Amino acid sequence: MTDPTRRLPDDETGSTLLLAILYGALALALVLVVASATSLYLERKRLLTMADGAALAAAESWGLGDVRLEGGGLVVGLDDAAVRDAAEAYLGDLGAADDGVVLVGARSTDGRSATVTLRTHWHAPISTEFVPVLVPIEVTADARSVFH
Repeated sequence: MTDPTRRLPDDETGSTLLLAILYGALALALVLVVASATSLYLERKRLLTMADGAALAAAESWGLGDVRLEGGGLVVGLDDAAVRDAAEAYLGDLGAADDGVVLVGARSTDGRSATVTLRTHWHAPISTEFVPVLVPIEVTADARSVFH
């Protein structure tokens, strides 16, 4: 049986404090990385929502003069200039330029749908050695206009 009053050898004193400090630093680093990853995810979702809205506004930028009869049905005709103007107007109403959002491209590939590409840069909420300070984000959204 061991003696409960026996002391640990001198070389073992303080090792628990060192472990506590290391685990505390590891936990803090993990919290910072998770918080930054969440912030990056939310920024990408926000940018994708903007791109979806801009693509929808651009897909609905046609007028009645752009509707034509094709294959027994009515088809709308979008042009690249109208798509870009509608996307820029939508983003201007949102104030996207103040947030650093740039309209990379807005076009209509088939005359029926609009494709909008946006870009911005994400800044880490807290700059550390584990998390980069600046990450570029680019998203693309498509929307199609249908005339019934």
